[in-house]
Amino acid sequence: MAALTSLDPQILLHIAQTLNLPLHGVLAVMSLLDEGSTVPFIARYRKEATGNLDEVQIRDTEEKLAYFRELVSRRETILASIAEQGKLTDDLKARIAATLDRSELEDLYLPYRPKRRTKATIAREKGLEPLGQYIWAQTPAAEGLMELAQSLVDPAKEVATVEDALEGARHIVAELISEDAAVRKAARHLMFEEGLIVSRKSFDAKDEQEKFKMYYEYREPVKTIPSHRMLAVRRGEAESVLYWLIELEEPRIMGVLRSSILRVEGDWTAQLNLAIEDCWKRLLNASIQGELRLELKRRSDTDAIQVFRENLQHLLLAAPAGPIGVLGIDPGLRTGCKIAIVDETGKFLAHDVIYPHTGRTTEATQKLAALVAKHNVRAIAIGNGTASRETDAFVRDFFQEKKIDGIFRVTVSESGASIYSASDIARQEFPDLDLTVRGAISIARRLQDPLSELVKVDPKSIGVGQYQHDVDQRQLQQSLETVIESCVNRVGVDLNTASWTLLRYVAGVSERIALNIVSFRDTNGRFRSRAQLHEVPGIGPKTFEQAAGFLRIRNGDEPLDSTAVHPESYPLVAQIASSLDTPVAELIRSPQLLAKVKATDFSAGTFTLQDILEELKKPGRDPRDQFVAAAFNESVRELSDVQPGMVLEGVVTNVTKFGAFIDIGVHQDGLVHISEISNRFIKDPSEVLKAGQIVKAKVLTADTKTKRIALSIKALQAPSSPKPKGPAAPKPVASMDDKLAALSTKWRVSAN
Repeated sequence: MAALTSLDPQILLHIAQTLNLPLHGVLAVMSLLDEGSTVPFIARYRKEATGNLDEVQIRDTEEKLAYFRELVSRRETILASIAEQGKLTDDLKARIAATLDRSELEDLYLPYRPKRRTKATIAREKGLEPLGQYIWAQTPAAEGLMELAQSLVDPAKEVATVEDALEGARHIVAELISEDAAVRKAARHLMFEEGLIVSRKSFDAKDEQEKFKMYYEYREPVKTIPSHRMLAVRRGEAESVLYWLIELEEPRIMGVLRSSILRVEGDWTAQLNLAIEDCWKRLLNASIQGELRLELKRRSDTDAIQVFRENLQHLLLAAPAGPIGVLGIDPGLRTGCKIAIVDETGKFLAHDVIYPHTGRTTEATQKLAALVAKHNVRAIAIGNGTASRETDAFVRDFFQEKKIDGIFRVTVSESGASIYSASDIARQEFPDLDLTVRGAISIARRLQDPLSELVKVDPKSIGVGQYQHDVDQRQLQQSLETVIESCVNRVGVDLNTASWTLLRYVAGVSERIALNIVSFRDTNGRFRSRAQLHEVPGIGPKTFEQAAGFLRIRNGDEPLDSTAVHPESYPLVAQIASSLDTPVAELIRSPQLLAKVKATDFSAGTFTLQDILEELKKPGRDPRDQFVAAAFNESVRELSDVQPGMVLEGVVTNVTKFGAFIDIGVHQDGLVHISEISNRFIKDPSEVLKAGQIVKAKVLTADTKTKRIALSIKALQAPSSPKPKGPAAPKPVASMDDKLAALSTKWRVSAN
C-alpha cells in the first residue's frame, strides 16, 4: 500500500476543500495516522496539531485518504498497463493523472483493458476497421461510405455483402461509443438524475406473507429512493420474489447520445445513428445499469450503516446505574425465572431459579428475599423477553409484601443476551455455568454498565440495525468497530476491573495486549499506576502513548491516573499546582482552586490547557447521562391491554429512516411514523429521537391480529402555529392504518 505522504498536493487540497477543513489539519492528521496514531488519541490529545478537529472530521479525513491511496495505486497500475501496450499518449496520461474519480478513471482505461472476444473484435478480424473508423471520424474522404464498404466485401472472411460490411463496422462504432469516457459520464449522469427504479413481482414467485407486496408494481426515482426501500427491493430480488431495473425514457437518452456523438452530416450519418441505437440497447444500457446498481447498493449500505451506527452509539452510551449490587432475572413461565447476582464490580456471586408463574409464588418470594438480604442487592434488573411484565409484577408485589426500601427494579433490554450466553467469550468467563445463568448475569451487568457488557455481543445481534444482513458485511463490521472504539475511549476504562473484551477497544490496544493486561493483573494484583503498563508484555512506548490517557486507576499511587489527563501532561499539571502552592492531589479534591489559574502563565497550547483545566474541574467524569428508568404502565402488560387514546411511557429501541420503534412493555414495539414524531418538519427521525431515550407517546391504534401498534409523540405536543391560508386545498393525509400497512412490510423485511 502506498504511503500516505506520497499523495499529490492537489489531492490533499481536494480533500481539504471537499471536507471543508483547513489544509494544515488534513496534513497533520495524515502525518499522525502515518506514524501509527489512533483516531481517538488524535482527537483527544493532538488538538494543537490538527487545529482542534473532532473525531468525525478525523475519521472522514482517514476515509478520504484511504480512498485516494487506492485511487493512486490503481492509477499507477493503469498507466503501466497502457504504456506496456504502447498506447500511452501525453494527452491520455494527463487526463488519467488529473482525474480524482474512480469511475472516470475506469472509463478512461476501458478502451485499453483486455477484453473478451466481442462482435467488434470479430469485425476487426474481418478487416472492417477502416470502415468503422470512417463512420466514427465523420470526415469526408475521396472514397465514400458505400465505395469503401464495397471494397471490403470478402466472402472468404464471411463478409458476403455490403450490408455485412456495414453491420460489422457498426459493431466497431458501437464499441467505440460505449468506451468513450465523456459519453459514459453523460449517460451515467442522466440515468441517475432521471432514471426510475422499477420493481415487479417475478413470475410464479412465492411470497406467502406478502412481505414485498408494496413492491409488486413499484416505481421511484433513482436520485431520491431512500436506503431502506432500495434494500427492501434488493432483498426481494435476492429471495426471487421481485425483479427490478432502471428505466430511462429512450428518446431522452438517444437525444443526449446523438448530441454528444454526431458532429456533422454526411453519408455516415444513418450508419452512425444505427450504431448509437445498437450501442445503447446492446452495450451501454446494461453497463451503466450495472454501475448504478452497484452505486445504489453502496449508497444504501452507507445510509443503512449510518442508521445502525447512530443507534448503536446511543445504546452503548446509555446511562449506567453504576457500581451497585444487582440481581438479574431472565424471565420465563413454565421453565422458571433464572436469577444471577453480581456485586458492585460485576463479579458473579450466586444464581438460582424461581417459579413465580406456576403456582410456587410463596417459595419464589422466600428465595428472592433470602438472596436480596444475603448479597446487598441494590437493584433488580428484569429482562424484557417472555414473561417480563409478569415477572415485573411479581417483583413489585414482592417489594410491597416485604416492605423493601432502597432497592429499585427496572426492565432491561436482553437483545443479544442469548447470543452472548452461547459465545466463546461467555464460555471463557463462566465455563461451568448454564447458558441461561450466563444470560441472567449479562442482564444484571447491563444495568450496571451497558457499555462494558454490550461490547461482548456482536453488534448485529443487539437489534438496532436496519437491513443489517443485506449490507456489505465488511464495511458494516469496520464501521461498527469504530463506533465501539469511539464510545469506549470517550467514557474511559477502569484498568483494574475491565474485561479483556472492553480493554481491546482502548486506543492502541489489540486483543493480544488486552489479554496480556488481564493476565498481568491476575498475576501481580491490581495496577497501582499507569506507569506499570510498561511492564505488560507487548506494550511499548507507542502503545502506552495511545492508550494511557483512556485508562483509569482509582485510588492509585498517582492521583492524575484517575483522570483523562495524559501522562505526558503531568508536568504541566504539576506547574499549575505549584502556581497555586498546593499538591496535585489537593487540586483534584478541590477543583474550585482552578478559578485562580491564569492561562497566560503557562506555555502549553490553548486546547491542551483548556482540556486539562476542564478535566480537573470534574476529574474522571463520565460523559454519559444520569440513569433514569422508564415507568411502564402497571395495567398494560399485553397487547390486548393497549387501547387507543392511552398515553404510555416507553423506551426507544430502534430509529429508522421512516420512524422509530418504542418498547411500551407489551412484548411488541409500537411504531411512531416520522409524520407523528414532531409538529415541526423533520427529514430524519434521528433529529429528535435516539435509541435508549425515554419518551411518552399516545396510542393511535392497536391491532392484536396483525400485532401492530401505532403511536404518536406529536399528539402530546402543543400545536404549531397555523400556516397562512392559501388558495390550494390541503392534500388528503393517509390514515395511520394506511401508513402502518405500508411500513410494516419494511419492518418485517428489515427485522432480521
